[in-house]
Amino acid sequence: MDIKEYFNHQAAIVDRWLDRLTPLATEPPELIHEAMRYSLFAGGKRLRPVLTIAAGEMFGADPNELLPVACALEMIHTYSLIHDDLPAMDDDDLRRGMPTSHIRFGEAIAILAGDALLTQAFITLVATPQRDSSTQVRLIAEVARAAGTKDALIGGQVLDLHYEGKPVSAPQLEAIHRAKTGALICCAVRVGAITGGASDDELAALTTYGEKIGLAFQIADDLLDETATSEELGKTAGKDAATQKATYTSLHGIIGARHLADEVIREAIAALELSPSHLDGVWRDSTRLREIAHFIVDRRS
Repeated sequence: MDIKEYFNHQAAIVDRWLDRLTPLATEPPELIHEAMRYSLFAGGKRLRPVLTIAAGEMFGADPNELLPVACALEMIHTYSLIHDDLPAMDDDDLRRGMPTSHIRFGEAIAILAGDALLTQAFITLVATPQRDSSTQVRLIAEVARAAGTKDALIGGQVLDLHYEGKPVSAPQLEAIHRAKTGALICCAVRVGAITGGASDDELAALTTYGEKIGLAFQIADDLLDETATSEELGKTAGKDAATQKATYTSLHGIIGARHLADEVIREAIAALELSPSHLDGVWRDSTRLREIAHFIVDRRS
């Protein structure tokens, strides 16, 4: 199947697992569970879990070990979107073509829904069967670090707020997005590889790949914010420019940002080429990860 079919196929599997791993809206307290599921099942390509699956498939990971880890990352990503849309943050009314959580449920429940999804992610990780307890602890630590403050999701959000409306240099902009966007994307690749038992050399190569595609994703996101409509985006177009956020298009221009995205993707692909092709006679096929890298910069929504 081509890469779009692959995404659709894997996203459907992820959705089934998310449905199993998330409390039903009919379970008390019903309102918070309804709010959690409202945002979690609002759509999206499931990039992070698909990256986890694709990286795990390279190493023959057991899907029953891989899918809960992938779902935990999607829960954390969704929590970050709920909080990102709050009036105290980006104050957005639209996400994936639907009213944002705080518009639908009010600010208090939206905050709690984000908190609950973050908590549910770690409940899921703790309950995920692994071949050994050391791997499970390692995965939990990987996800916790990526969601934290040091060169990670929350720290990146703080930097994003700090530099809003201020001039930024290229290194400062990269620092924001390596953390805010890139950390969880890189983590998705790493946990898939770790679940599959990747060697240290292979994990190092895949880490470089994950870091590069995390940056490429953000550059593409900034380009879409400038060039796509709200209907194509499923969220308010032009919001970054309106709020004077630091973006790759504001720093490099649209053409410069496109060139930079292409350059970063070439570096990501090169990292995969440096990865050992064999380990103990097992062939490591990185085709899907290469396709995902190109898909990230070619997407229109």
